[in-house]
Amino acid sequence: MAVHDESETSGRKESEEIDVPIFSAENMQSNMKVIYYSRTFMSIIGGVIAGILGFTGLTGFVIYFLVMAITSIGLIAKTGFSIHSYFTGWSQIILDGFLGGLMSFVLFWTFAYDIVHIF
Repeated sequence: MAVHDESETSGRKESEEIDVPIFSAENMQSNMKVIYYSRTFMSIIGGVIAGILGFTGLTGFVIYFLVMAITSIGLIAKTGFSIHSYFTGWSQIILDGFLGGLMSFVLFWTFAYDIVHIF
């Protein structure tokens, strides 16, 4: 939070101070890495589960979107529902990396499906 400096605010009242949130670039980058790693890991796990259960077509993609929604809820819960303490906005935790894990999901979905149901 902003630090009160007497020399700069000698003419202003206490209530007129502007409270500007300060973010560390390294911490924000680390938080974004956690989002991408979590989404990639959950994409792989979801793909394996969808393949083992034998989902095909659109139902497999519905599973992917359900897994990503659950991952977003889990990340929000991990922050203690105070998103703005760790990220600049809701879109970072809900949308960033949402489609990034899609290729991993499809790869492991088809791989698990082939192993269990075809071979």
